[in-house]
Amino acid sequence: MTIQYPGGFITKSPPTVVGPTNGEGGSAPGVWTLDQAMGYVKQGLWPKPILPKQLWSWGYNAYGQLGLGNTTNYSSPVQVGALTTWSQIAVGRVHTIAAKNDGTLWGWGINSEGELGLGNTISYSSPKQVGVLTNWYQVAAGSYHSVAIKTDGTLWSWGYNIFGQLGLGNTTYYSSPKQVGVLTTWYQIACGDNHTLATKTDGTLWAWGQNSYGRLGDDSMTNRSSPVQVGALTNWSKITAGYQFSLAIKTDGTLWSWGRNNYGQLGLVNITNYQSPVQVGALTNWLSVSCGNYHTIAVKTDGTLWGWGYNLYGQLGVSNSSYYSSPKQVGILTTWSKNSVSNQSSFAIKTNGTLWAWGYNSTFGTLGIGDTVSRNSPVQVGALTTWFSLAKMPMSSATLAIKTP
Repeated sequence: MTIQYPGGFITKSPPTVVGPTNGEGGSAPGVWTLDQAMGYVKQGLWPKPILPKQLWSWGYNAYGQLGLGNTTNYSSPVQVGALTTWSQIAVGRVHTIAAKNDGTLWGWGINSEGELGLGNTISYSSPKQVGVLTNWYQVAAGSYHSVAIKTDGTLWSWGYNIFGQLGLGNTTYYSSPKQVGVLTTWYQIACGDNHTLATKTDGTLWAWGQNSYGRLGDDSMTNRSSPVQVGALTNWSKITAGYQFSLAIKTDGTLWSWGRNNYGQLGLVNITNYQSPVQVGALTNWLSVSCGNYHTIAVKTDGTLWGWGYNLYGQLGVSNSSYYSSPKQVGILTTWSKNSVSNQSSFAIKTNGTLWAWGYNSTFGTLGIGDTVSRNSPVQVGALTTWFSLAKMPMSSATLAIKTP
């Protein structure tokens, strides 16, 4: 018996994997034994089939950043068009960048600094394709700049660049994608307000842009207009960037933070700023982490959810408005799988596909629960169980999410 997988069948043959294995896509040409395939699945090295995905948005929409063809705010999720081919999204302060399964790149919202990459400074309230290329793979958005990685491992950036956050060795603004250096080994990207983080395939960590409070982690407060390596380690796994601070997880499951810490958002049991990475506690079971303006939300491998930092609007989800400078567990559930945060709000998806929100719920309906009342503990957004991913949105009151039909 054979079982069909992307690009091949499972029988007897040497294993081969082509393309991305840290997400959907890629292929496994040739034929595989079942044991070979399952071994790679367990290691996270087997390419995943591409699922149909819809794009939904809600919240603040004054600049058309929700992609709905208007500038109306929405307090509940609304589908962006009828397509089911969206693969990844990134939300800046008031603009959105997204990629589709076919490798095309799209942008909408404000475009005053060329952050949509369309070669102009015209704003759009519905998705507009960026060029004609079909090899875009990963996207990230800062306040007014955008960064993307292509399937060939090259890195590209565009938009606002006064602090060198584009990594191009200058402070010139660009309204269309420009390649950052010539390397083909870029693996992961994240954008803060005016700074950018990235990892390479060798596990090294790099940063550039504004460096006040030491948010770049290079043991200085000097702005950098080109990528600078953060230390010399080669075991960085996941990265996230907040307003003026950064966090990352290593391959050993440890959590590290640096930058501004005025509300304890670094989780280091103090409010001291740090210019280089410092370990958050001693645990080795951190799975994912996301930064807001001044707070942090994270999930552990045991499915528990944790928050720390600024909490005036209940954005930590711990049923109060007290600030915490070290991780505080959100409830007692062990069913959390994915998380994301906005400026003063938080979102998370459970293993059953339900979507939850809490924190500041302005007149824009940021939480997507149909009203404008803030919450200090998680509240379910609708009743659907097919939510797949959330946009990273540290400075935005707009929310975008992907779900399966």
